[in-house]
Amino acid sequence: MPLKPNQRTKLDDSNDLQFYEYPRFVTHVDEGFIQQLTDLYRQRLKPNTRIFDMMSSWVSHLPEDIDFAHVEGHGLNAEELERNRRLNHYFVQNLNDNPRLPLSDQDFDAVLNCVSVQYLQYPEAVFTEIHRILKPGGVAIISFSNRMFHQKAIQAWRDGSEESRVELVKSYFANVPGFTSPEAIAHRSKVPNLLQWLGATGSDPFYAVIAYRTTNS
Repeated sequence: MPLKPNQRTKLDDSNDLQFYEYPRFVTHVDEGFIQQLTDLYRQRLKPNTRIFDMMSSWVSHLPEDIDFAHVEGHGLNAEELERNRRLNHYFVQNLNDNPRLPLSDQDFDAVLNCVSVQYLQYPEAVFTEIHRILKPGGVAIISFSNRMFHQKAIQAWRDGSEESRVELVKSYFANVPGFTSPEAIAHRSKVPNLLQWLGATGSDPFYAVIAYRTTNS
């Protein structure tokens, strides 16, 4: 079912472009999370393919040993995107204002979204766009942890548990015809909560929800 209006709300309802006006050259998640994500990309992405890195920043965590035909970047801060050396091209767009992507139908082999899905107020529209731009058989990988800009995450995410957030992202795929049944990867943190908040190494849980565009959609 689509999100209810109150589930889309944010504590800070100012324009997202204002919030991301200044670059943040940080990674937001720890090295353990990043390594798991890069390993997942190495398993699921193929060389010489076209990649769309949605809601990206100054780093994409793509494997250094894989060359891609084209990596298209998108985000809310041009300085961050300009610093990202894996991007061949990028554009700035607030998907909460306009979810329609300026990209051609069936043009990408993979769509990636790292630790940003929690900020989408209209995920139904955005995931429909993900389906549109993917080639048949193309993969979408949505990864996230338990970190967020609390004031910019939607209520459905803020109020949920880590388990319910996985189910929420799975529902985003399930509500768009033409995706395979979403697959979830969950590596929960074994570090006590207090040490997580203190930034202990390996403390960030790793979650990914993966689906493919069906070949006959």
